[in-house]
Amino acid sequence: MTNPRSAVRLRLAALAVAPVLALSVACGGDGGAGAKPDDAIAEAPKTSSPAKGESDGRGEGKDEGKGGASAAPGGKSAFYDAQMEYVRCMRAKGGYPDFPDPRLSGHLDWDKINEIGAQPGRNEGIKGGKNGACRDEIQTAMAATPKIDQQKAYESMLAHAQCMRDNGVSRFTNPTMSGGNVIPGGDPSPASPVLDPRSPSYKKADKACESKLLEGLDGMQ
Repeated sequence: MTNPRSAVRLRLAALAVAPVLALSVACGGDGGAGAKPDDAIAEAPKTSSPAKGESDGRGEGKDEGKGGASAAPGGKSAFYDAQMEYVRCMRAKGGYPDFPDPRLSGHLDWDKINEIGAQPGRNEGIKGGKNGACRDEIQTAMAATPKIDQQKAYESMLAHAQCMRDNGVSRFTNPTMSGGNVIPGGDPSPASPVLDPRSPSYKKADKACESKLLEGLDGMQ
């Protein structure tokens, strides 16, 4: 997904939230430098949002709350509130007291989440909490997520994948479409990752390409 956002690249298989997540992709892991990232889970893209740094027409670009929960933007309060419940659960019961607030748009801040997941021993449970403690909360948040046009999501992920390859991550795969839904690209072998999102070269490429992804898709590939 550059930032250590890829480090968690929380698209992969093994958490308690698996039944509700439509897509799996290799996104990161714990352990020392040079270790291969563990598998994590990625959500299916569901939100139609502006690309990073752009406005959605109401002055709601990809700004983030700082120093605590921020007021939810108009029209997105249910989604934002559901995400805040998930965040609170992750802090109180999920084993991540430093789990960041969602952005003002309601989407999770994957840059910060992946930084946490990239720390040794902290990838397990980064989605859904340790031992699935926040499974219900993440399911509720996913159900409240605004829908996204799957073709636009595919085009966004395709541009991101091409950019990653152009910037030196030659094995980064393209997304695909299946049954009308986009399946993120990324590591060619999610079950046994061959890309290291924590490597300097990967981080550099990820940073250069982050603007290619629509908001809500970051952290998926």
